[in-house]
Amino acid sequence: MGLDEKAKAAAKNLEGKAQEAAGKMADNKEAQAKGKAKQVEAEARQAAENVKDGVKDAID
Repeated sequence: MGLDEKAKAAAKNLEGKAQEAAGKMADNKEAQAKGKAKQVEAEARQAAENVKDGVKDAID
């Protein structure tokens, strides 16, 4: 996994956490859900990149 992709996934996760927290503070269920969705997307990206790293390491 490229460092760039790891940074993007981490940024997406932080963005989601911030959006979820803001939604909780404002009692905005839609914002909370969107924040959670961003976190799930970031986790999926991270998992996919970890698989790529594992395959690359196995080949090397």
